[in-house]
Amino acid sequence: MSLPVRDAEEKGLRMLKEFREFAMKGNVVDLAVGVIIGAAFGSIVTSLVGDVIMPIIGAITGGLDFSNYYTPLSKAVTAGNLADAKKQGAVLAWGNFLTLTLNFVIIAFVLFIVIRAMNTMKRKDEAAPAPAKPTPEVELLTEIRDLLKKS
Repeated sequence: MSLPVRDAEEKGLRMLKEFREFAMKGNVVDLAVGVIIGAAFGSIVTSLVGDVIMPIIGAITGGLDFSNYYTPLSKAVTAGNLADAKKQGAVLAWGNFLTLTLNFVIIAFVLFIVIRAMNTMKRKDEAAPAPAKPTPEVELLTEIRDLLKKS
């Protein structure tokens, strides 16, 4: 009876070891860090758009708040703001969509700038001159020196 239990324990330990190796691979850890940083970055961009950019756009356009723009899809909707309108019936919240689209454009632009800067630095590193290859005479002399050391 102990033999099947022992086999199951060994299989479990092997599976646990394989999982640990998988989880500790560089790509998985990098992905986890990227997701966490991406979530934090998303909050920052949401605040940037909601608290900085949209009020400026609202001031330029005379106090317009895009997040409350909607089109009622039912005659029962008579509310003046989006939250109350959603309670009354179906609405097309195109202002909220516009705000989220602006969020996306800002995130995409910032990521473009970051990746572009990284690629520029990478190109500078690649453009650095490689050490000059030794001349055939120097290579021959190096081989002779190595042979003499052996003997």
